Amino acid sequence: MAPQNAEATVGSLLRRYRLAAGLSQQELAAGAAVSVRTIRDIEHERVDAPRAPSLRRLAEALGLAAFDRDRLLAALPGPRPEPDAGRPLRVEVLGPLSVRTGPAAVDLGPAPQRDLLALLALQPGRVVSRDEIVDVLWGDQPPKTCLSMVQTYVGRLRGRLDPDREPRSPGKVIRLAGDGYAIDLDTDELDLAQFQELVERGTAEPDPAAAVDLLDRALRCWRGPVLAGASPRLRSHPAAVAAARRRVRAALAYADLAADLGLHEAAVARLQELAPDEPLHEGVAAKLMVALSGSGERAAALSLFAEVSRRLADELGVEPSAELRDTHLRILRQEQVVRRADPRPRQLPAAVPGFTGRATQLERLDALLPSARTGPGTAVVISAIDGTAGVGKTALAVHWAHRVADRFPDGQLYVNLRGFDPAGPVPPDEAVRGFLDALHVPAQRMPVGLDAQAALYRSLLAGRRMLVVLDNARDADQVRPLLPGSPGCLVIVTSRDQLAGLVAAEGAHPVPLDLLDPDEAVRLLARRLGADRVAAEPEALAELVRACAGLPLALVIVAARAATRPGLSLAALAAELGQARGGLDAFSGADPATDVRAVFSWSYRSLSEPAARLFRLLGLHPGPDLATAAAASLAGVPPAQVRPLLAELARARLLAEQAPERYAFHDLLRAYAAELAARANPPQERQAALHRLLDHYLHTAYAADERLNPHRDQITRTPAQPGVTVDGVGDQRQALAWFAAEHATLLAVVEHTATAGCDSHTWQLAWALTTYLDRQGHWHDWAGVQDLALTAARRLGHRPDEADAHRGLARAYARVGRFVDAHVNYWRALDVFGEIGDWLGEANTHRNLAFMCGSQGHQRDALYHASKALDLYRAGGHRVGEANALNNVGWYHAQNGEYREALEHCEQALALLREIDHRPGVAATLDSIGYAHHHLGNQREAVASFGRALEMFRVAGDRSHEAGTLTRLGDAHHAAGDRERARRAWRQALVLLEELDQPEADEVRGKLAGLPPPA
Repeated sequence: MAPQNAEATVGSLLRRYRLAAGLSQQELAAGAAVSVRTIRDIEHERVDAPRAPSLRRLAEALGLAAFDRDRLLAALPGPRPEPDAGRPLRVEVLGPLSVRTGPAAVDLGPAPQRDLLALLALQPGRVVSRDEIVDVLWGDQPPKTCLSMVQTYVGRLRGRLDPDREPRSPGKVIRLAGDGYAIDLDTDELDLAQFQELVERGTAEPDPAAAVDLLDRALRCWRGPVLAGASPRLRSHPAAVAAARRRVRAALAYADLAADLGLHEAAVARLQELAPDEPLHEGVAAKLMVALSGSGERAAALSLFAEVSRRLADELGVEPSAELRDTHLRILRQEQVVRRADPRPRQLPAAVPGFTGRATQLERLDALLPSARTGPGTAVVISAIDGTAGVGKTALAVHWAHRVADRFPDGQLYVNLRGFDPAGPVPPDEAVRGFLDALHVPAQRMPVGLDAQAALYRSLLAGRRMLVVLDNARDADQVRPLLPGSPGCLVIVTSRDQLAGLVAAEGAHPVPLDLLDPDEAVRLLARRLGADRVAAEPEALAELVRACAGLPLALVIVAARAATRPGLSLAALAAELGQARGGLDAFSGADPATDVRAVFSWSYRSLSEPAARLFRLLGLHPGPDLATAAAASLAGVPPAQVRPLLAELARARLLAEQAPERYAFHDLLRAYAAELAARANPPQERQAALHRLLDHYLHTAYAADERLNPHRDQITRTPAQPGVTVDGVGDQRQALAWFAAEHATLLAVVEHTATAGCDSHTWQLAWALTTYLDRQGHWHDWAGVQDLALTAARRLGHRPDEADAHRGLARAYARVGRFVDAHVNYWRALDVFGEIGDWLGEANTHRNLAFMCGSQGHQRDALYHASKALDLYRAGGHRVGEANALNNVGWYHAQNGEYREALEHCEQALALLREIDHRPGVAATLDSIGYAHHHLGNQREAVASFGRALEMFRVAGDRSHEAGTLTRLGDAHHAAGDRERARRAWRQALVLLEELDQPEADEVRGKLAGLPPPA
């Protein structure tokens, strides 16, 4: 039997697909060439091994259906089907067009017939309309018999590609579909498909060495420019341009990985193959310069810069880009040329001021350096510093790390694992992702799952000399995924746990840390208070040291108290301390707890009453740190009143100001503050303070989301309580900065609301975080938050919120490539929206499904869902939704090559959008209309539509859409034969795309490179 969860998923998805397509079981069985019984068994989750081949054929037949075909096939028993060995066909378009059956070359006939095959092969599996074929083969002057000629060409090609087929039987390679034709080729039959598969595998591969090999194999599929020697119309077709762009991206990715692995000569070989085809691509030139320099050919690298600079000036009239100039400057200075703007992370916290003592421990740490310094050994060097809370583990680790940082030229990584934080420890996957971010791994290359992320992290550190500080670990299991895998790096781990497992299994060197001895404690106070003051009262000094029990945290607080009251004698301070004795249960061993609590309470009792109340309430905060506005909300006072109270706490060393207006506790002090709050503040007051804090985060996040996504449908929020401060986020930049600063805290707050039963806040906070987490690539966090939101909505019994949480979880799953799970949640959302009669929710869900299907290349499925959304918006009288959905339907018609249907829908959308004065929608629809006209050969109408859209985007300041419209405007000018206007539009688009750092810039560079030099 297939796995139970796979069966359920297969059955559910198959039912959804069949119903969505409007097919009966008989129709689906006939189309997939399987039995009706097989269909029924699958839908009822009765799938056994003997019928697995039928199910496999069904999955193949539904290859363009709206679910993850590869994952479906992977769940089936038995081996994957092998390609049909009876048809040794090979079609190659990555270079001059070439077709072979076995060892023999196939004569493809006249040039138009060859171009027809090439056009289909550029878009395997996609139906290419007759109109598009005619446009590519003959342009604006097709012969009157063009359609019959196309039929003739298809018939001849079928005979030559399928010589063994029966007379007058349908072709096995080229099939008729709708109003056009499609070619069906396996991966091993088409070099373009093989290239794409290898690139996808290489991009997802966490091991750099394996990724380099896969990308190298992908690049070897190319024999020259795509369809070299074919007609200009074919070589400028969007599919051909897209293939060339993918080649450039693969080459750049290969060059980066090869440089990291020191494979400079290999990078030179691959880039020199590409450079003649991309003579104006500055990214290719920069990577080739890096590879040449790394190979010892510095003169050749400098010569290449001069040549490319001249070419850019002569042909485009532009200066070299900043990347190219920076690479040139580094080579001139004989610096190491690296591909990252800041390749060496410097994450150590600030050095500890006035560090004192610990000579023995520092010597033990120094003794570890020779094995790290002498290069490759047998293992990573790990130091495990353990000791009780407040004993100074972090201070020792950071102090020593700064002392030896110059021994690790590739950088330093640091993370506070918060192993004993009341809010819970940092999960290993979150810590690994933080390190990968610091190592400049882009979001789109971030692997899914802890194992893959840890493997990529180890690969990136291989061969480097880096210092890694893992602070405040809970146990060895939290640490292991963060350990490098090869020698040369040194790891410092601090923990209250002795980490015996790390010592035993990973060979860590234990460095136990105990309380300071009396002499060290005296030196610490002397460093902070001054030798004269300490020498004047030796007996009082001894009493202070005894009361602090040698705990560095307590000594630092005492020193801070004494420093802020220089007129008070040390004897008076010791007397005050002796009056407050208790016990902190968190301590064990020699039990210095009584005196430590006395130190804390002594400092606490010295506070003003408002500051003392704030200190207690801060103990309720669930996150790692907080800003002034959050503290103000906890206290229920304006920020102007809370700032002096926070400053008072910081002076007393009961709070640390980590950054301007951002504060954090030591976890011992947090526990003490929470303990005081439980005793001194009634439950109603604590609950009200927490409610204000949650309202602060909810309403500020909501306001920030409005800046990031102003056109988003809004929700009804829980009203803010009196005393809540909402941070001002005046523009998009401020909104992004706020989210970035509060990222970890917001995740902790959402988790706290989920465990505390604050379900309304849970799903509303999850909703407000959606735009930020999505756009910044924090998709794993997004999925986790949406999962909590779904649980909260179910507990509340709010069906609309449950459906919306399913939809949000589906969007997050789609981002991390879990397409099966995404579809399941989308359809569950549709179920609930349907049950409660929420047609708007259904419409929005269909819109999301359309986008995901379109992004997967399933354009027919995308069109279906966009049409469903349109029907729902119309039925509900939602005119804005109807207007935008009309444009979406038109766009997906265009993506399917149905340009006349696209125009019909977009013209309706345009009339409605103008009637309701929806200007962003008008601009987007004009762009769609221009796109359809361009592909229909109506270049004058296309230029006019693009021009009007361009004006509106510029007025609105929408630079991203402006760049896209400029690109398409250049296409229309080029198709009309106006090369200079095309050049001008593409240049303007390129400037915007480079400023926005968009990957489409490569495509535009390719278009410019394909133009002849200006007259």
